[in-house]
Amino acid sequence: MLLAIDIGNTGITLGLFDGDRLGSHWRLASDNERTSDEYGILVTQLLERAGGGGGVRGVAIASVVPPLTGVVERACRDYLRADPLVVDAGTRTGIPLRYEDPKQVGADRVVNAVAVRRLYKGPVCVVDFGTATSFDALSASGEYLGGAIAPGVGIAADALFRRAAKLPRVELLRPPSAIGRNTVHSLQSGLLYGYVGLVEGMVARFRAELGPEMKTVATGALAEQIAGETCAIDIVEPWLALEGLKTLFELNRPGARQS
Repeated sequence: MLLAIDIGNTGITLGLFDGDRLGSHWRLASDNERTSDEYGILVTQLLERAGGGGGVRGVAIASVVPPLTGVVERACRDYLRADPLVVDAGTRTGIPLRYEDPKQVGADRVVNAVAVRRLYKGPVCVVDFGTATSFDALSASGEYLGGAIAPGVGIAADALFRRAAKLPRVELLRPPSAIGRNTVHSLQSGLLYGYVGLVEGMVARFRAELGPEMKTVATGALAEQIAGETCAIDIVEPWLALEGLKTLFELNRPGARQS
C-alpha cells in the first residue's frame, strides 16, 4: 500500500492507496510545533484504525511548508520504515512545465496538474481551495501553462476578524439570502458568494484563453461547498492531490518506464 501525504499551510491531507484504489483518507491541521515522534504516532494510529498499519510499502509527500517537510519525512522513516518520495524540482512529472521558472511552481500545484492530466486530459482549469485559492491551467496537449493565486476564504475571513474590531468570526455557511439582514449573514454572504464570483470570473477568463472546451476541476476542503453555488465548476475532486502523488510515486519508483 502507498501512503500519500499533501502538506499545506493550513492542513495536511493523507490517503492510503491499495493498488489504484484510494481507501481511507484524512484531513489534519498543520502544526509546526509537533515533533516527528508526534506525527509518527498520529499517522501510525490512523493507519492501524484503517487496517493498514503494517502494509505501507511506500510514501509520497508534497509539501509547501518547508519546516514540516523534514519533520514528516523523518516520522515516515522512523515509524513506517519507508523512505518517502518528496516532490521537488528534481521529481520527474511527465508534464512539460511552461512556467518562466519551473522551480517556482509549488508542489501542490504540480501534483494537482499531474492528476488532472491523467484523469481528464486537457484543456483544464484546476481550482484549489486551500490556504490560497489557486487557479492552474493545462493546455489541450497536457502542458502546465501557469495560473493565478488569490487569498483563500479562510485568510479573507481571518483578515476581517483581525482588522475590523466590530466584525465577529463566522462559520462559512450559506446565508438565507445574498442580502444579509444581520452582521453574521452579511459576512457569510460576502465570503461565500464573493468567492463564487471570484471563481466564475477567473474561470471565464481562463476559458477565453484555453478555449470553450475547457473543463473546470475543483479540489480542496471547500470544493464541494463552492461548487454547490455555481455552474462554473464541472467536476469536484476533493482528493485530487493524493491521486497526483500516487501517479508521481509510480513514475519515479526504481525501474519505472521513462515518460
